[in-house]
Amino acid sequence: MSKQWMRLDNAALIFPAIRQRGWANVFRVSATLTEPVDPALLQQAAAELMPRFPSMYVRLKTGFFWYYLEELEEPPQVREDFAFPLTLMQGKELKSCCLRIMYFQNRIAVEFFHSLTDGTGGMVYLKTLTARYLSLRWGREIPAEEGVLDWQESPRPEELEDSFIRHTNGVVLNDKEPDALRLRGSRAANFNYLTTGVIPTAALREAAHRFGATVTVFLAAVMEEAILNYQAELCPVRKRRKPVKVTVPINLRRLYGSRTLRNFVLTLNTGVDPRMGDYSLEELCKVIAAQLAAEGTAQQMAGRIAANVTPQQIFLIRAIPLGLKSFVMRIIYNRRGETKGCINLSNLGVVRVPEAMRSQVSRMEFIIGTQRSYPNNCSVATYGEQTYVNMIRNIRESELERRFFSRLVDLGVPVAIESNTR
Repeated sequence: MSKQWMRLDNAALIFPAIRQRGWANVFRVSATLTEPVDPALLQQAAAELMPRFPSMYVRLKTGFFWYYLEELEEPPQVREDFAFPLTLMQGKELKSCCLRIMYFQNRIAVEFFHSLTDGTGGMVYLKTLTARYLSLRWGREIPAEEGVLDWQESPRPEELEDSFIRHTNGVVLNDKEPDALRLRGSRAANFNYLTTGVIPTAALREAAHRFGATVTVFLAAVMEEAILNYQAELCPVRKRRKPVKVTVPINLRRLYGSRTLRNFVLTLNTGVDPRMGDYSLEELCKVIAAQLAAEGTAQQMAGRIAANVTPQQIFLIRAIPLGLKSFVMRIIYNRRGETKGCINLSNLGVVRVPEAMRSQVSRMEFIIGTQRSYPNNCSVATYGEQTYVNMIRNIRESELERRFFSRLVDLGVPVAIESNTR
């Protein structure tokens, strides 16, 4: 019987091509339960979900013209969580399976190679896995609601579609912009430092509302202010400073009503040029909100989608062998992919689960890895009364998160700090 395979979605094509020694684009979602995880039941749940999520249970394969994903014969083995979050997925591992299912004490965690899905799709999988695990543990079904899918249902075609292809308008948007400041530091040897700020959601929302901003805009503005002040100390001469921009991923499902479980996110670089003058936090909130409102419309994003989709539909480009394609994609990515922003701030928003499992899930989190050239990244998720802000870095210096969290405290937002180092 021949194995099923699928093309990588439009956003996923770049990730295999730009992998390098010591870096692969991986992210994590996790659920902390009120009791220790039973590995055997977690393995059973993972196996039972395999027919429901065919786009998740795959390996990365190399074709003559493109990378592609091939279905697995067996579900991956769940493993005890090890080392630190988001350890490198080597090429050998990706050829075996593109996701990890892990447990540690009360926590279930899943790590995805970004070619499979984005944070929204990953969270749907995690919630369904956790719901099935709890059903097996307690002998009662959990309803398919709040992002939990019916595990016995066949996958729906819209869940597997490449929504980028469907929603391009064919008109390429010109998005030229200046390069941004590049954050730097002393590279750590094969280690990701993770600092988590646990924040009361009500206090965070109240602070954002004081500035007339959403939580995403407010956090992006505080991050931008921290970077602006840091750069000003390192570079006293204003005219030599670089633009400071926080990259904000936009969930396109909300714009187009897509139900895909594959990647459907594009990013916007929001920020200011410090050579033009100083900005208050209130002004930064206004600038970022205006930029997101102007550039984040369905029409503008369709133009950005077209900029990615159109070149891949040209026959001559499609006919180029994969090795040469990857070489060209790496050159383009090095020049444009991460040169326009300083750091990502990815807010998954409010994570909800069915009421039937709410009392058994105490915490839900989202952690993105560092980029190919960004040493710092930030991801946010809200569950219940707490918001979890995860700042990750592959450099030793903790200056940015110190400034960021300290500023939140100065603004009256309580922050409890957790770290994977002493």
